[in-house]
Amino acid sequence: MSARLFPHPLLSITVAIVWLLLVNDITAGQVVLGLFLGWAIPKLTSAYWPDRPLIRRPGKVIAYAFIVLMDIVISNIQVAYWVLYRRGPSLRSRFVTVPLDLTNAEAITTLAGTITMTPGTVSADLSADGKALLVHCLETDDAEATVAQIKDRYERRLKEIFE
Repeated sequence: MSARLFPHPLLSITVAIVWLLLVNDITAGQVVLGLFLGWAIPKLTSAYWPDRPLIRRPGKVIAYAFIVLMDIVISNIQVAYWVLYRRGPSLRSRFVTVPLDLTNAEAITTLAGTITMTPGTVSADLSADGKALLVHCLETDDAEATVAQIKDRYERRLKEIFE
């Protein structure tokens, strides 16, 4: 019964909280609207989610989020420096291919989103077989080191969370 009423409870809570953060106004009306959106959006989209992603270690999610937030802050400073002081040909941008050990679609999507959210990198494409991710790096002189960093910093942790 509760699975029918709240098909994705964690998503419901997340949507409600994000709504309150976006409107930046915690009034009774906004809380009610946030709770309604938190219920309605997962309920209306549940048909498109045949299986819930299984998070094996929820505690690791918090650690992963903290690492991603720190990387976003540090990358913002690096990209600002590159834009202000190292324009044009002095930047060593390139595409790198990251071979994936992840097999879970949600984990791969999270990895691609994490890479794109981190300034200076963009997930450009996923191979047809889902075993490699093409990433554009604004600045890298060592493609192998960049791939190793992505695999160690993000993919390894996502594997612990989802697989």
